[in-house]
Amino acid sequence: MYKGFLCIVLHAHLPYIRHPEHDYFLEENWLFEAITESYIPLVEIFSRLIDEGVDFRVTLSLSPSLVEMLNDTILRKRYLRHIENLIELSEKEVRRTKGDIHFGPVAKMYNKRFKRIRYLFKDYYKEQLISAFAELRGTGKLEIITSTATHAFLPTLSEHPQGIRAQIRIGLDHYKEVFGGTAEGIWLPECGYVPGIDEYLREEGLRFFFLDAHGITQASPVPRFGVHVPALCRLSGIIAFGRDIEASNQVWSSLSGYPGDFDYRDFYRDIGYDISDKHVTSFLEPFGTKTYTGLKYYRITGKTENKEPYVIERAKAKIVGHANDFILKRERQIDCLLQRYGINPVIVVPYDAELFGHWWFEGPDWLYNLLKGIQADNRNFVTVTATEFLHTSARIFQSCQPSASSWGHRGYNEVWLNESNDYVYRHLLKATERMTFLAEMFPRVNNRILQRALNQAARELLLAQQSDWTFMMKSGGASEYGKKRFGEHIAKFNSLYQSIISQNIEEKSLAEIEAKDNIFQRIDYTIFRHAGTESGQELIKRI
Repeated sequence: MYKGFLCIVLHAHLPYIRHPEHDYFLEENWLFEAITESYIPLVEIFSRLIDEGVDFRVTLSLSPSLVEMLNDTILRKRYLRHIENLIELSEKEVRRTKGDIHFGPVAKMYNKRFKRIRYLFKDYYKEQLISAFAELRGTGKLEIITSTATHAFLPTLSEHPQGIRAQIRIGLDHYKEVFGGTAEGIWLPECGYVPGIDEYLREEGLRFFFLDAHGITQASPVPRFGVHVPALCRLSGIIAFGRDIEASNQVWSSLSGYPGDFDYRDFYRDIGYDISDKHVTSFLEPFGTKTYTGLKYYRITGKTENKEPYVIERAKAKIVGHANDFILKRERQIDCLLQRYGINPVIVVPYDAELFGHWWFEGPDWLYNLLKGIQADNRNFVTVTATEFLHTSARIFQSCQPSASSWGHRGYNEVWLNESNDYVYRHLLKATERMTFLAEMFPRVNNRILQRALNQAARELLLAQQSDWTFMMKSGGASEYGKKRFGEHIAKFNSLYQSIISQNIEEKSLAEIEAKDNIFQRIDYTIFRHAGTESGQELIKRI
């Protein structure tokens, strides 16, 4: 019936940031911004499409660390305070810009938008965003998959297989606990892959994962159909879907893609930096520095510092045109691939979920128009989830072994392993080895305090393994925070390790750490027990 398939994949993830010891903490705003600008708008547009009878399919990965934050009582209460403060700020901006033909309408738009977000979060979703996603999952339109426990960059853990297994298994167990059922697929953090990782996925019963394009195109043997037919990993039998560069870049690229259009909102021109009025400085005061508020009045305009005012109607007109352009180009691409290879291709387009709404303000509306437009008329393709594609009669696979790859800069490990962050790995790998040792040394315990210390050691290791810290060290924008967080988690792990080995656990100190780093309340440290060729006793002797 259809010549091809479009598989849209949104990856939602943020580093686990929770600071109950402070009333306000700047980096917690990353979560609050994503809730306001991306997560709630995406839930709303999916719900709207369902209410309008649009038959769409989207795959969404929710990282366990993000789910833990969205379900955290403290962070939910702080988010409500945050959105209330934004409403107050926007109301003051409405008064300040009254009569301004350029900025007045935009200020009113923000005020209306923030009130709508508050209503949805507080009154409609009852502060339970994950339940809202789960409800969408139940319609069959949205497939939710998981990621690893704390978004560790798996290639750098290759020396310690049990570290990789624990990351994957905790992610799957967490998915089952939150959503029920079993995740069919997984998002490898940063699409980070080296041969052998697919075997760990097979061990856990997973069926598919996603790779950047060169993970498929440089596979052995080189697959004839490139990324347009999924790869069947020769050794494990797991399916790997490859990213389509052409289609992805139409949305990803800030220069040649749609988000860079001169009529779209400029992300960087925020009143937190532009305006020094008392009501703005009062909003920023708890953070002790200038930062983004989410109120931005300018459009991209061009490669100039002299930005023009944002015009809502002009941006809306571009959204429709860009959605139609994407559809037209996919139809042409699918016709070309069918004619050239005689196949029904699957076009895989993965994006960070936070691109839609946060970085690209108009992104959720573009996605809404795209999904609605695909159903209209007689398109030669249909949207499909990864699991659904595996059940289609048109599916075929290419047997090969994917190559090492990531979707980071230059396509390999450079972002997460370079001169700015390479020092972390001597600590990280040793800690992973020590955690495996502890799990072997204490296969079961009856001492409640010892069990708590072992579980907390596992949490601290998982938090230290987050790819976000090494990414921050490389990117520079939050490098000091990344260094600090990594250092704190490694120090806590080492302290717990020494107290466990010496059998001198201070319950008060342990309780303080537990209260702050409380991710994965049901964690069982024995998940780090060795499962390879080396026995636990051999490992203990070697250490």
